[in-house]
Amino acid sequence: MLFPAKRPAYNAPMPSNSAIPSSIRELRERYRAGVVDPLEVVEASLERANSNAGRNVYLSLDAARVRCEADQLAAHQKGRETSASQPLWGIPVSLKDCFDLEGYVTTCGSQFLGSSRTPATADSAVAARLRGAGAIITGKTHLHQLAYGITGENQDFGNCLQPVNPKLLTGGSSSGGAASVQEGSALAAIGTDTGGSIRVPAALCGLVGFRSSITMSTENEFALWRGGEHLAPSFDTIGWLYRNLSDGPVLGAALFGLPEVSSPRLQGLRIGVADAAFLHDCEDEVIAALETWATELRRQGAQMAQFDTAMWRNAMEIFIPLQASEAAVLHPEPRDGFERVIAERLRWGASLTSKELAPLRQALVSFRQESERQLEAFDFLLLPSCPVAELRAGEDQSGARAKILRYTTPVSLLGWPTVTLPSRRGAPLLAGRPGSDSELLALTAALAPYAPHRD
Repeated sequence: MLFPAKRPAYNAPMPSNSAIPSSIRELRERYRAGVVDPLEVVEASLERANSNAGRNVYLSLDAARVRCEADQLAAHQKGRETSASQPLWGIPVSLKDCFDLEGYVTTCGSQFLGSSRTPATADSAVAARLRGAGAIITGKTHLHQLAYGITGENQDFGNCLQPVNPKLLTGGSSSGGAASVQEGSALAAIGTDTGGSIRVPAALCGLVGFRSSITMSTENEFALWRGGEHLAPSFDTIGWLYRNLSDGPVLGAALFGLPEVSSPRLQGLRIGVADAAFLHDCEDEVIAALETWATELRRQGAQMAQFDTAMWRNAMEIFIPLQASEAAVLHPEPRDGFERVIAERLRWGASLTSKELAPLRQALVSFRQESERQLEAFDFLLLPSCPVAELRAGEDQSGARAKILRYTTPVSLLGWPTVTLPSRRGAPLLAGRPGSDSELLALTAALAPYAPHRD
């Protein structure tokens, strides 16, 4: 066996309410059958919103506006739920508060920024895509300041605690997005991922997380960052948090225009697994979840083999200064209004000279080239999403960032798409090469029947 004996893993429980099932596909079927309507779904969504102990899943939520959107959808687009042109018709979706939504202030998790801004006069490209797909945007969600953190802690708006367990942080930076799906106020959430900001909260909250290829967020034909705020453009990606693996293809189609394709055959699929040197400080539950999925993939006929991760040893040394430098350009002085640790990162990033940054950018090119060469024998990779199974609220998490980023930065540097596979604790992920987003979503959707059962 590649890993120690497996332990059982389960998804987070879905709050019970007959109006909102756990799957987008199931809700679409209920709409088609006339079992529910958007108004009923929205009422159930609002009833669940901000159910965590801090009541801060959403930084902005206008219940009257959400009801109005649902009413308009039901009254003027009757029957459109069956149309392929609106794959998210009537689906409640939350939006990370680094994307503009007309009528709302975009805070990026910072009161300092929010206090200097006026409400957006137009939707961001992401919000416009959601509306075009028929989604009901429930509100703008909590995030780590500037999306520059991994724990879900925020001094301005309070730390984001998991709705199902107030003793645990959600992880970040897409903290409120994960919490909105976990509490059931949204069936899917828009997140961003620079250094793990979708992967980590998905894993810690027992959810699915899709981080798109870097090219999906940067190519002109998509231009999805219009009306959105970057942290580090070289590494920023956009994606989804959701509950059921089967929903991945429809979410990819709705936001990115990805074609829904057939899943790659599991029989003979070549999947690489990180070696023991990479996993040396993973918690037992993380290793157990990794082995659970590796065993299932092997049982389905995939060829599993370890790969040497020595090429990834300098990933953090490349990523952290480049990220800080790009963030500093986007957030010049004054910086005193930000949390101290974030202001310090920004000032350090601003201090880096072109002479210091040039070899790091060359190292990034070499890192990508060597990784591609070493991994050409594999179709996909199986890795931990996060080396820890939980982040406990009220404890010192100052060392969590460095430990977690060692696991997340290799994929961030490569710009590869990932899907976090649902487990209650310690979830792994599958990663594919840039541009393989459709195939990755189709593959993970095909794995939905083998996902651990929810409590």
